[in-house]
Amino acid sequence: MADPDLNLLLALDALLAEGSVVMAARRLGLSESAMSRTLARLRDATGDPLLVRAGRGLVPTPRAILLRERVHDLADEVRSVLRPAAAVEVARLERTFTLRASESFIEVFAARLVSRVTAEAPGVLLRFAPRPDRDVQALRDGRIDLEIGAHAETAPELKVQALFRDRLVGAVRDGHPLLPGDAVTPDRYAACGHVVTSRSGRARDLADEALDALGLARRVVAVVPSFPAALAIVRASDLVTLASERQVASGIAGVTTFPLPLPMGEVTVTQMWHPRHDADPAHRWLRGQVLAACRGPGDGATDLPSAGGLRGD
Repeated sequence: MADPDLNLLLALDALLAEGSVVMAARRLGLSESAMSRTLARLRDATGDPLLVRAGRGLVPTPRAILLRERVHDLADEVRSVLRPAAAVEVARLERTFTLRASESFIEVFAARLVSRVTAEAPGVLLRFAPRPDRDVQALRDGRIDLEIGAHAETAPELKVQALFRDRLVGAVRDGHPLLPGDAVTPDRYAACGHVVTSRSGRARDLADEALDALGLARRVVAVVPSFPAALAIVRASDLVTLASERQVASGIAGVTTFPLPLPMGEVTVTQMWHPRHDADPAHRWLRGQVLAACRGPGDGATDLPSAGGLRGD
């Protein structure tokens, strides 16, 4: 059996409410002849006359009277499903959002974001998931709501929005021999022992690429999975590590930072989400909260197209 035509449901609702082919046609923006043909289809579908002549007007049959309220409720439900979502009542929102972000982002921005969200939506739970890799399948599967980080590449269908720009700086212990004497040159920087932060255990990062371009190489002494671990080693040695400028902006006890003497540009940190969430009012609100938490004096935050040309908010 073929699926029923939902247009017939809306037409039946209009006919039973108006009790007139002419008035029902006007209500739906149809011609009188088109509505008459629709009534004929409804009679065939239901096996009942539905509306019958009584003098100059039409009256509903017993079956039509029984159907009237039910049909009206169903028609309202169809209209509700097919209209745009209503604005979310944030104060009454109860929902869990999962954000996958780097450790540095969580350290710098999580407290500010949680404070904003809790003030506006006390029923919302933010779950920060670790970021072991850059696989976008978790976004596609719906296991995470937002992916936050520096994304060199994205999947074509994903939505992307820039949050802020950042750059890497060097970090050493207070009183390190590299500072504050002569200017830190690429040769002096490369001559130091280095600590690399990598969850995957890779010993190479962006600094090696920049040194390669200058014909230089550095000696990596240790690879650790987190920035706090790298700092613990740096504080107790003459080794050097890399840090996000945002992460160390407020200062870290026992650590001095310095501009890298390498041709390394800024990185753009973005938030990325699957198109299934793009029009969801609650998800749009969350993305606005993330953007607001990341913004500060002098911060830029503009939309970036994804590989497929789709844009964020």
